[in-house]
Amino acid sequence: MKKFDFEPTTRIVFGYNSLEQLADLVSQIGSSKALVITDKGLVKTGHVEKALSLLRKRSISTQVFADVEENPATRHVYAGVQAANDFSPDILIGLGGGSSMDCAKGINFIYTNGGKMEDYWGIGKAKKPMLPSIGIPTTAGTGSEAQSYALIAQEETHSKMACGDIKARFTSVILDPELAKSAPREVKAVTGMDAISHAVESFVCTRKNAISQMFAKEAWRLLSSNYKRILEEPENTEALGQMLLGANFAGSAIENSMLGAAHACANPLTARYKITHGIAVGLMLPHVVRFNAETVNGGYDTLAIGGAGKLAAQISDFRKINNWPENLRDFGISEGELPVLAKDAVDQWTAKFNPRPLGEKELLELYRLAY
Repeated sequence: MKKFDFEPTTRIVFGYNSLEQLADLVSQIGSSKALVITDKGLVKTGHVEKALSLLRKRSISTQVFADVEENPATRHVYAGVQAANDFSPDILIGLGGGSSMDCAKGINFIYTNGGKMEDYWGIGKAKKPMLPSIGIPTTAGTGSEAQSYALIAQEETHSKMACGDIKARFTSVILDPELAKSAPREVKAVTGMDAISHAVESFVCTRKNAISQMFAKEAWRLLSSNYKRILEEPENTEALGQMLLGANFAGSAIENSMLGAAHACANPLTARYKITHGIAVGLMLPHVVRFNAETVNGGYDTLAIGGAGKLAAQISDFRKINNWPENLRDFGISEGELPVLAKDAVDQWTAKFNPRPLGEKELLELYRLAY
């Protein structure tokens, strides 16, 4: 068995209406000024106002930064840092999807340690203490609330920077299925596929270990058995809760291992063609599973009876129920553009941890399979 170093530091509060515990968590941390980082769409749902009301009832001062957008870039982080400078919070609350939580972590880096986002690209580069923080996901997707990394895009190049530090982890996390009800069907679909890809890729990556595989296996069970349910029964709180928990476990699996080729291939598709990440990774994942099958030597059997073929087919079925494009051609991508994508993909950090070694040649093969 591989060595591992498991250092859990985040308190997780799970259950229906668990948002009601927000003020208690803030008070227990010893904070009294909370900056809530979110997006304008979530403000319209009423979730932000509910959180603010809970905090104000306990005399906790609040301020909202609601200018987060999908795939946050450095400009979103810097705008949030300015809001923090104006308010001087002693705790940050990321409320929303993975973008809000990544942005909250990015703000925490710069607000407490100064500099620019590029200074923290990598791991362990924050030399000063960081603010305590609370993550409250409203989608079952990225698992950002379980990770010490902030994924922030460079404004000019659109390259995603993974900026990690154990101090950036959320002090507490609230997983409340009631909050996930308001997400539109398409959001549930794409974020759920993202979570599924996390479970599958982390389970077989080269950095897998007993802890990460434990989280990934349970994440796959929860996600695969509830994905169709949340799309067909959008008010099913039980299914939404299982998806939230599955996404969190998949995030924990990543935190203790890594990802692989599907994410390496998906990121250039999002950067160059604005293809939604969950759709891009869902398109690539079945091909990656089949591509890795011989190398992992039955490693997928634990996830699906029938191994890689059955697993790839199941993922494809999830994609089909959403009527997503079947191949890269359907996105208007020409075959001549595939080598450029492969060149971009080989530089993606996750490519290094795929169980089957990857170079430009292999990544080009994957794109051609998806073409």
